[in-house]
Amino acid sequence: MDPDDDSPPTNAAAALRLIQDQRSATARRLDPDARLLYWPWGVAWLVGFGLFFLRFTPGARALVDLPSWLPLTVLFVLLLVAAAVQATAMERAHDQVTGDSARRGRWYGYAWGLGSLSVYAGLGRISGHLPDDLAALLWSTTSVGLIGALQMAGGAIWLNRDLFRLGVWISAINLVGAFAGTGWHALVVSVAGSGGIFVAGALARRRQQQSQQP
Repeated sequence: MDPDDDSPPTNAAAALRLIQDQRSATARRLDPDARLLYWPWGVAWLVGFGLFFLRFTPGARALVDLPSWLPLTVLFVLLLVAAAVQATAMERAHDQVTGDSARRGRWYGYAWGLGSLSVYAGLGRISGHLPDDLAALLWSTTSVGLIGALQMAGGAIWLNRDLFRLGVWISAINLVGAFAGTGWHALVVSVAGSGGIFVAGALARRRQQQSQQP
């Protein structure tokens, strides 16, 4: 069927095909690439928490002699980049959507931004009174815990099982790492956390492609 042909379909099969084509085209236009929503966070966690492990290795030693401020700075910058990439991708999609769906997306974005700022402001006031290794553990466990909770909240808002499961996974490994202690937490989050994010992004992208096929 010629997509530029505006004449009505002549039979039920053609009508169904036209509906499916239009639905697929709409999904491609409105759904941001899932990899942009997940993978930048995976990179941030892999690199940022990997530096935490290299600097604050278990046993009060450092595998790599890095300045104590460097891992947190790198992680914070990478998280900002990931947030910017995600916000841009979602904003482009929501610009074409109105109503409750767009409002949920905006409010959820506000929750991420304001929640993160308030938590990081509190951590900044406290961490200066702690040894470097405990301050690093406080920053990492609190940040990861916040992200896990927000992922579960997002899954509940959109009834997205995959997003909710990712939040559960992140929260679970955060607990394991917190009890394991400084250094081990960074290793667990760097490997298992980023791995979970990469897998979730790949699965979400595959489902997108399947739903967008005419």
